Formats: sequence, structure tokens, C-alpha cells
Amino acid sequence: MAFFAISGRHPLQLLPLTELVAEHERLHEELDQLQRALTSHAVIDQAIGAVVTLGRIPPEDAWCVLREVSQRTNTKVRTVAEHVLKFAQGGALSDTELEEFRRALDRHTMRFPVDRPEP
Repeated sequence: MAFFAISGRHPLQLLPLTELVAEHERLHEELDQLQRALTSHAVIDQAIGAVVTLGRIPPEDAWCVLREVSQRTNTKVRTVAEHVLKFAQGGALSDTELEEFRRALDRHTMRFPVDRPEP
């Protein structure tokens, strides 16, 4: 029995069953990675919204705040975003994250001075 596969490198190629199975597994892994990325992106977008509200800063600066906290605490941006969302809903940040979050907000609110609630 013959199987054909379509890919970017080889438009139409006859594949043996073992290669077809390997390609199937590779495509499933790629799909899983894309689904994780989509979920991560949604969490980060929600956290940007929370930082916009908490800090009264533009979304571009809110992204910078998340990125800076991530870099300064050696934590993935997605994880920082999850923690910020919990914080925005009444949870707590670790002492290190809270301190870096405040510092980053201060750096970015200096450009947009407004009275803002203390995080």
C-alpha cells in the first residue's frame, strides 16, 4: 500500500508507513506546541490588561513590565503573567516578584504620572 504526504519541502512524496507514522507524530507534537503557545498568549494578554488597569499605563508599557519582572526574577513571562492575574484577583505575589513588579511599574508610570493605587 502506498501513502503520500504533502509538506513544504516536498510537495507530494511517497512515504513508507514508518515515515508516515513519524510524520504523524511530528505533526501532533507541533499541534500541541501551537496549542500551548495559544494558551500562553491568552494568559499574557490578560495579564497585560491587568497591569494596564493596576498601573494605569498603556499596553506596550504593561508588556514591558511583565517582561522586566520576568527577566529580573528569572521566571518565564507566562509564569509571571499567571502570578499577576492571581494578584489582580486578590492573591499574593512572592516578595521578590512584588518588589520587581513595583519597581517596573514605577519606571513605566514616570512617563505617565497619575495617581494610582498601590499594588
